[in-house]
Amino acid sequence: MCGRYVVTNPVIKTQKIVKKAINVQNIDNYNAHPYQNLPIIKKYTNGKTLETLKWGINPPWAKKKDYKPLINARIETIDEKVTFKKLIKFYRCVVIADGYYEWQRVENKKIPYYIFRKDKKNVYLAGIFQENEFCIITQKASTILKKVHERQPVILNEQDINKYLNLELNGFEVLNNIIYPELDFYKVSTEVNKPNNNDNTLIKPA
Repeated sequence: MCGRYVVTNPVIKTQKIVKKAINVQNIDNYNAHPYQNLPIIKKYTNGKTLETLKWGINPPWAKKKDYKPLINARIETIDEKVTFKKLIKFYRCVVIADGYYEWQRVENKKIPYYIFRKDKKNVYLAGIFQENEFCIITQKASTILKKVHERQPVILNEQDINKYLNLELNGFEVLNNIIYPELDFYKVSTEVNKPNNNDNTLIKPA
């Protein structure tokens, strides 16, 4: 899954990709977590924009008082489940990040890792949205990441963004036919476990 990530200087990072940034501040977030408003890329007929949506989708059939918003959608069933099949067809977005966190379970402990592109380039996570909410698409972890967790977000290369946001193409097929970037990782401090902690020490190797 993907439940926490890092995004710094989102406006600067996407200025060559999007036509306009709408109400997005160029701030650093080292502990982006569910239910926050976070920067994503959307496409309109006149170009792409960078704007903020809340991380976590509330399905129309869910009772909000006793249902947690969905922060991830599995690629394996995204074009089948009622909650997601319309969204992957008509409502796609790209989440901008530097890297993300994952926790390895060892006996009764959970050890946090920071995961990023091996080439240090921007990380673009495939997402879907519903009104002012979004969630991140996940897949089975690559061989190198299975040590940490069995799932990982679907990561696009910059050249894949236009193809994924092109609604004339089948989103499920696009995601299953891209060449995914190589990733790397290292252990970080358990300080990342607390959502209120938010500074660059969180991504320093432990």
